[in-house]
Amino acid sequence: MRLLFAAVPALGHLLPLAPFIHAAREAGHDVAVLTSAGMAPAMELELPGVTLLPAGPMPPELFAEVARRVPGSDPAAAPEPAAVAEFFAGVRVDLSADTAIEEATRWQPDAIIADAVDFVGPLVATALAIPHALVAFGPALPPEFTTPLFSVVASRYADRGLALVPPAAMFDPAPSLLQPDGWVPPEFVIPFQPAPHQREDSAAANLFASAGERIPVLLTLGTVFGNDTLLGALVSNLESEQTDVVATVMEKAEQHHNTDHVRYEAFRPLAELLPGASVVVSAGGAGTVLAALSQGIPLVVIPQGADQFINAERAAAAGAAKVISDPADTLDAVLEVTADAQYAAAAAAIRDQMRGRQTPRQAIETFLAQVAAAASQ
Repeated sequence: MRLLFAAVPALGHLLPLAPFIHAAREAGHDVAVLTSAGMAPAMELELPGVTLLPAGPMPPELFAEVARRVPGSDPAAAPEPAAVAEFFAGVRVDLSADTAIEEATRWQPDAIIADAVDFVGPLVATALAIPHALVAFGPALPPEFTTPLFSVVASRYADRGLALVPPAAMFDPAPSLLQPDGWVPPEFVIPFQPAPHQREDSAAANLFASAGERIPVLLTLGTVFGNDTLLGALVSNLESEQTDVVATVMEKAEQHHNTDHVRYEAFRPLAELLPGASVVVSAGGAGTVLAALSQGIPLVVIPQGADQFINAERAAAAGAAKVISDPADTLDAVLEVTADAQYAAAAAAIRDQMRGRQTPRQAIETFLAQVAAAASQ
């Protein structure tokens, strides 16, 4: 089959699709990715050989238009529901959908698999009268976010003479321990087992030098919120005789000075960073939180924006994370998380819930079987 994957143009949205893209290719399906042309370098690095169907601008232009429509808003750093809805379901659809429909019509997919807040892919699927699935990237978003998202995008469907169509499936990486109290999965949910991001040539290696003498700490702020000011404050507080820190940076690691207790690493897949870590210090991006917990590693989370406050709250509620707001509290939090065995036990419980779920390849096969069954009725 021809499977078109659709992603918001950012690494944090493309990478959750990568395991499914690799799995689809391994199963013999033709695949392509629908996103901004500005994602071409990331595609070449993370998904070499995968066709890119370019549609729509990159985030800076999207944020600028949101600021014009909703003055004073910042959907990333200050994720208020109205601004978030305008970014994902309003501006991005307005500036991407028509080109996306044209590109997809030429490529002729049989189904579309979109990241959970990509509202372009599902609209394209509806326009082409083909089924679509979503890939969730963390715990369920609360109704105060989902309601305005679908309210905003509904008018974009109506403008094209279309009606909202529910997904045929949603691939869900978050086990029940990370979901809100009382959460009931929709009937179309297909749980799958998340894993740390890796590339085809990824090789796991223990980057920590202390060999048990100090606490091995992975400090990674993800792809959006890793500014030097925050990173510097965290490193300054963490650097001590008690810790062995590996800190990731988006730019060249050589621009930072390694010490006896801190080593800088350029951005690389988490599968190459997590081995050996006893705790992960993170801004709370869903990919990092799920990756750490999939390995049974607890976290210290200092959320900065986007969905990070939700992820932090859910991990803390499950007992697997300590949430802080001040970088000056980081070392104390690390010492608490590594000294109290309950944090590691909670992380291990989440890891165990993740195990035994379907692999991405099995999840795709389940989705396609459901699509085939529905088509035969």
